[in-house]
Order: sequence, then structure tokens, then C-alpha cells
Amino acid sequence: MNDMDTNGERLDTSRKHHYKTIARLTIPIALQNLLSAAVTSADVVMLNFVGQAHISAVSLAGQYASVLFMVFYGLGTGVTMLATQYYGKGDMRAISVVEGIALRFSLLVAAVFALSAAFVPRGMMRLFTPDPELIAIGAQYLRRVSVAYLCWGFVEIYLATLRSVGRVGIATALNTAAFTLNICLNAVFVFGLFGAPKLGAPGVALATSISRVIELILAVIVSARSPDVKLKLSYLALNNKLLFRDFLKMAIPALANDVSWGLAYSMYSVIIGQFLGTDMVAANSFVLQVHSFGTVLCFSVASAGGILLGQLIGESRMEDADQAAREIMRLTVITGAIGGLIILGATPFVLRFADITPLGKHYLKVMLLINVYYVMGAAVNTTLIAGVFRAGGDSRFGMICDTIDMWAYAVPLGFFAAGVLKLPALWVYFLLCTDEFVKWPWVISHYKSKKWLKNITRDNLFADEAQA
Repeated sequence: MNDMDTNGERLDTSRKHHYKTIARLTIPIALQNLLSAAVTSADVVMLNFVGQAHISAVSLAGQYASVLFMVFYGLGTGVTMLATQYYGKGDMRAISVVEGIALRFSLLVAAVFALSAAFVPRGMMRLFTPDPELIAIGAQYLRRVSVAYLCWGFVEIYLATLRSVGRVGIATALNTAAFTLNICLNAVFVFGLFGAPKLGAPGVALATSISRVIELILAVIVSARSPDVKLKLSYLALNNKLLFRDFLKMAIPALANDVSWGLAYSMYSVIIGQFLGTDMVAANSFVLQVHSFGTVLCFSVASAGGILLGQLIGESRMEDADQAAREIMRLTVITGAIGGLIILGATPFVLRFADITPLGKHYLKVMLLINVYYVMGAAVNTTLIAGVFRAGGDSRFGMICDTIDMWAYAVPLGFFAAGVLKLPALWVYFLLCTDEFVKWPWVISHYKSKKWLKNITRDNLFADEAQA
């Protein structure tokens, strides 16, 4: 009886510690995600006063930033998967090597995008539109935003490394400074405040580049004061064959997963735009913004939970990691419900604000109601695939699951329902929103199997160097 009481007390203490850690990590991540969504919304709101051409041009040119984001997020995931476990193991040298490996990839991709945006921006715009006006505006935007792409390559990997060792507050502070400055400078250059020229879309790009440069400078300052997690060019020369192989094994499936899912999700907009009419397109533009705010909290719990699990697994505390995963799932269900309530509560305000046709408002109302429960599907899958499974070094399952679900089920179903069956617009949207729930049985089954619960760290990584 005494042993049972002791075990119960230990379990309660462990649970409280896990919840406390998740809360400490979730709050700054949620703030960061909120600000990121706010920057996108601010761009649209401010450019609305300039003209539709500027909004459209930035929307098209911004697709390149979306691709870069997916690449950096995938590389950052590779960093997080390895660095969290090595941090739990206490191996900071391995973390520096992993950061250096990721920086080589991120800077290579960033340089390609930055040079293309600086020297062939018109060619980049022609991939999206033949409209001369949009090409001209978008080219000015891309040329000015090219500097931001290069800075982004440095900063995102460094921030991923900081989050991996639990320093989420510092990473959020850097992002908060950049996002806040971005919004303020947007207003300055879009509206010509304080004597600045009215630049419209190019002003948005200039604001982005300046804020990214400042963010990089702040990151260097933080690095100089950090006792262990640094941002150094010398890290680019660091290498370890085993870590390099492990990084590719973790990062490539995660990157493929994120890019595959992102491209498939963008096909939803193609289906809506090609088959369902302009009223549905207008309604969907509002739904996407509201949905992003509704998922902020649950997606933040997924990120925080992944950091905690990675560190526990790195310490070889498998029972604690399993318990923590169950607690993260409980929090996911709660935050998913909160996200649904946020969308439900925002619905009347969005309907009042949206300047669209009566039919568009009808579509908008029903689509928002669908998202009230759809957010739960996204919350559970994101927490398990991008949080729990990746924390245990399993990024391959998510890649296979999401690719099959999106490309073999959701996208073909949407095209068939809209283009062949000619179903009403809202029925097509309802069918598209079944994608998250269709994969629940496989995702939940994989979670219960515990095949994802693995320590992926290695011992004696640098033994050969020591002998040499």
C-alpha cells in the first residue's frame, strides 16, 4: 500500500511538472504564432487601401515565401528532432554540429531564392500570371524582399536550435521584435508616414527586409551572450558523418511531408477557384484567416509537447515520455475545443465585417461552422504527427500518411465532386474537410503502438576525432 501511495505521488508530481513545462513553452510559442498571423492579416488590410492589384501581386509573390517557409520548417524540424534528444542527453557539441548541417542547407536554398528575386523577379512572377501590371508590381516586391530571404535562412535555424533546448522565450522575443517592427514599417511605407514615400506593395517588401535584418542582428547579439547555443559562420564547417546521416534521415521525410501537405492543401484553393465560383473564393479567404487564429493554441501545444518529449526521450526516461504524450493528447483535445469555440465566437463578427455578396456570406457562415469541429481533426493529427511522432525521431510515418491522405483521397475527391459530379459548393467544401478525420484510425493506431518512442541519440560520436 505504501509503494502504491509512493508511485501515485510520483505520478502526480511528474504530471504537474509536465503540465508546468508545457505551459511555459506553449505561451511564448502561441504569442509568436499569433503575431505571425497578425503580420499576414496586416499586409492584406493595409494593401486594401492601395488597390486590388497590389493585394493580388503580393499574394502571388508571397507564394515563394510560403515555399521557403516549408523548407525552413522542415530543416528546423530535423534540428529539433535531434537537438531536443541530445539536449536531454547533455551533448551540446552534437547540437552545434546539427545546427551547422542545417545552416548549410538553409543558406543554400535561401541564396537561390534571394539571387533569383534580386536578378530575375519578372521571370518569377510570370510563373504565376501573364498580367503585365501584376508582374511589374510583384517584381518590385520580390527585388526588395530578396534580402529578407537570406536573413531568414540564418535566423530560422538558430531559432529552431534555441527552441530545442527549451529557450522558447528568447526565440519568441526575437520573432516578436521582428513582427512588431514589420507591422509598423508596413504602415510607414504603405501610407507614406513620417515623410516616407508611399510605396504600396514594394513598401511591404522593404518593411519585411528591414525587420529581418534587425532580427538577424538581434540574433547575433543573443548568440554572443549565450553560454552555449551560438550562431556562428564557423558552424558551417562542422561535420560528423553519423549526425549528417541522421539529420538527412529525420529532416528529408519531415520536409517532404510538409511540402507535400502544403502543395496538396493549396489544391483546395484551386478546386474552389476553378469550380465553385467567386463567392466561394471570397468566403474562403476569410475562413483561412479565422481558421489560422483558431488553431494557434492547439498547434502551439503540439510544438511545446514535442520539445518536452524529445528531452525526456534523450534522457532515456521512456515511461515519463509515454505519460507526457498522454497528457499532451488531453491538452490537445481541450485546446482543439477552445479553438472551435474561438471560431464560433468570431463568426458573427466576421459576417458583419466581410464586405461580400449575400451568397458569399451564406457560404462563409456555413464554412465557419464546419471549421468549428474541423479544427479538432487538425489539432489531433498535428500534435501526433508533427509533435509526438517527430519527438521520437519518426518523421517517415507522417510523410506516408499525409501524402496518401491528401493526394490519394482528399484532392482527387475534391476534383471529382466539383468537376465531375458538380455537387453544390458547400457539399464540396464539406467533403474536403473530411481529410483530417479519414486518417485518424491510422494515426491513433500508430500512437498506441508506441513504435515512435525511440531514443535516436548516439554515444561516442566524436571518438574518432579524440583518437586522432
